[in-house]
Amino acid sequence: MTELIASIAGPYLFVTGLGFFISSNFYQRMIAAQSDANPILLNLSGAVHFVVGMVALANHFKVSSIAGALVTLVGAAAVLKGASLIVIPDYMTKSQQMGKRGVLATGTAFIAVGTYLSYVGYF
Repeated sequence: MTELIASIAGPYLFVTGLGFFISSNFYQRMIAAQSDANPILLNLSGAVHFVVGMVALANHFKVSSIAGALVTLVGAAAVLKGASLIVIPDYMTKSQQMGKRGVLATGTAFIAVGTYLSYVGYF
């Protein structure tokens, strides 16, 4: 199960990380615009994060290896973000700013984790 979830989450994280580098201005604007987001879309985003994370955790909750711990952590992060967007949406959308450095640091982390999980999932 670790390999299956890694083969799905890894490429997603890698591609998203590339987006943070290639379209960093877009991601800065997207993060800053959260305070003006449509409430229905925020709730829907929370639902998607929550369900995807719960599917991962329901099928995988082990930390016996680095890959297993990362897969579990990715699932838990999705559940926490989803639950937060549903339960405390006003707090989650307070004018959050992320400068260029923050976007690039986030992109670096996504690429690193995505590359590792892709490797685990496909090789």
